Amino acid sequence: MTFQLGASSSSSSSSPSIHPRNHDVFFSFRGKEVRHKFISHLNSALRQSGIKTYMDGVDLERGEQISFELFKAIEESRISIIVLSKNYAESRWCLDELLKILECKKIMKQIILPIFYEVKPSEVRDHEKGCFGEVFTRLGKKIKLDDMKFLEYWKEALEEVAKLSGLEYIAFG
Repeated sequence: MTFQLGASSSSSSSSPSIHPRNHDVFFSFRGKEVRHKFISHLNSALRQSGIKTYMDGVDLERGEQISFELFKAIEESRISIIVLSKNYAESRWCLDELLKILECKKIMKQIILPIFYEVKPSEVRDHEKGCFGEVFTRLGKKIKLDDMKFLEYWKEALEEVAKLSGLEYIAFG
């Protein structure tokens, strides 16, 4: 797999508000199964190729605020790989990461590569279909009334990322 790491605008490097690029790739994903069956292999291959990756190694509790360090890692990455699996939408943490990644795409011209891991892009885009939709609906029922505005932001973000050119991974067997 080859990434063109110099693809972002060179004029943005003169802006003081732009963070240095300490990571080539930031991974956004949900779940131990995805981590062990897919991300760990991809991460290993990228690192062996000399690509600096950032992968959060801590299991996070739902409802926690995203740490400053995690947002900083997103900002300091050239590329974000978002692995959208059936359980991605059950995590407020992942959905908040997604909002930050899309912000970095707009402001810093960060490259985003969505990988649809055992879900179809249409399920993510419509966020009411299939197993992805079921999980997102359950999250919506758990959210406090004063946090309902986030549900709309997340829906818009999921629609936006599902419209990007990405890769589909469907496991056989």
